[in-house]
Amino acid sequence: MPKAPDVPLLDKAAVERILRARLQTPYERLSDIPDPALLKDASKAAKRLADAVRGGERIALVGDYDVDGVSATAIVSLFFAQIPYPLAVTIPNRFTDGYGVSPSVLERVDADVVLTVDNGINAHAAAEICKARSIDLIITDHHTPSATLPDAYAVVDPKRTDDTYPFPEICGAQVAWLLLALLKKELGLSIELGQFLEILALAVIADVMPLVGINRAIVKAGLRQMERSSRPMSVIVREALDKRTLTSEDIAFQIAPRLNAAGRLEDASIALAFLTAADEAEAYRRFEQLTRLNEVRKQIEADTTEQAMLQVDPDDRVIVVAGRGWNEGVVGIVASRLVQHFERPAIVLSIDGARAKGSARSLGSVSIYDLIASQADLLEGFGGHTMAAGLSLAASDIAAFRKGINREAAALDPDAFVQSETLLGRLDPRHIDFELLELLERFEPYGEANPRPRFLLEEAEIVGVRHIGREKDHSKITLRLGRGLDETVDLMAFRHRFELPRHRRLTCSYTLTRNEWNGRVSLQLMLGRFY
Repeated sequence: MPKAPDVPLLDKAAVERILRARLQTPYERLSDIPDPALLKDASKAAKRLADAVRGGERIALVGDYDVDGVSATAIVSLFFAQIPYPLAVTIPNRFTDGYGVSPSVLERVDADVVLTVDNGINAHAAAEICKARSIDLIITDHHTPSATLPDAYAVVDPKRTDDTYPFPEICGAQVAWLLLALLKKELGLSIELGQFLEILALAVIADVMPLVGINRAIVKAGLRQMERSSRPMSVIVREALDKRTLTSEDIAFQIAPRLNAAGRLEDASIALAFLTAADEAEAYRRFEQLTRLNEVRKQIEADTTEQAMLQVDPDDRVIVVAGRGWNEGVVGIVASRLVQHFERPAIVLSIDGARAKGSARSLGSVSIYDLIASQADLLEGFGGHTMAAGLSLAASDIAAFRKGINREAAALDPDAFVQSETLLGRLDPRHIDFELLELLERFEPYGEANPRPRFLLEEAEIVGVRHIGREKDHSKITLRLGRGLDETVDLMAFRHRFELPRHRRLTCSYTLTRNEWNGRVSLQLMLGRFY
């Protein structure tokens, strides 16, 4: 067990000062969103789409199968429906098409203009095909481009090296939404773009965008809209969560996994149908489908994780495991589970025939992208960033890859593999109350770049432990936080089967949340890590 860090004792005023300082930015309100025309090629793209609408040309939309891509597809589809103007919509299938605007997708497209959302920044082959067929390809994306951009009619991406958009950390759905603002102006439309904030918020949260600046403003407004909207999608979300107030965590842990399950296991069109449902009956039917798929996804993930753990070599600094027929849609989640369990970077590969394809996850300050890049000679392709990456290679090269990446990892500082935890400080147990909770709630939504505050709890008395969940693999630990206090509070430890120690004392990090159950509201602690 790691040693508890030395952190300061904070009162409520100090907590408020720290949280307020996090959010100091010139982009705090929706009205602060920078002019979309500042995005390179965005005005050019909007003019071309406007000309296509005015000229009756065929427009095709190509989305992506994750929440960001499906949300972007939904927003653009709904916008064009309100013009109204026909739009041929395609979301690639993960298993038959692969990622993005691929040559196989273009075989099914018959259009004068192809618009991508949340994909295409490295679609060089697709750009060449479009050029040969006299199709104007408009790419909108937010991923990091390679050294050369595709030869497309327009490439709208805030990560372009020559782009000067003031707030580049936005998701694919936001890029598409900003383009629609320019298209609206070009066509002189009165369509209200604020109506899509509830869908946009889903994308920002699910794609783990930093929840500061305009992202925070969008998510805050989007969640409030979702709480009162008559859009069938939002009505069903409220019913499913059974909550008056929605948080970013509700979306991240309850809704986003359901939406992602469609693309992971079957086809993302199911998630798109849910987001764009015209009535509650259709939205409910699609949500039930998504929920069933998510349950299947959980079981596949659990089975694959169990198989993967059996392959882990305890001497490897980077875990590399592979299985024939493992579902491509869950290997990224399985890699995260391995990182969590073994506290080492993990790469999980699915073998299909002579080829292996998979996902990687990291921790600490280890750049999994750099480690994978060191083995580029063995790879057919790879991409990603410091903490997560994807790769493909010949199945016959897996052993050499595992050996090579571990040789490279052996040269890294051991401290780079230590998962750090940022704690705000310690609290007097008497200050852990609803007043503190309401203070913390004022700084929501929490997420990337604005994490929910974590505090250190020292030597709390354990009153009791219950194992809960279908597999009894979660723990509800009842604590008395300080000497002389009569009240108890529950600490929830998910994916931990905690056993009562003889000394009946507990030191850990935690976050404070509101628990609503059967009409009762109580304080609840969520485990960070044990010390």
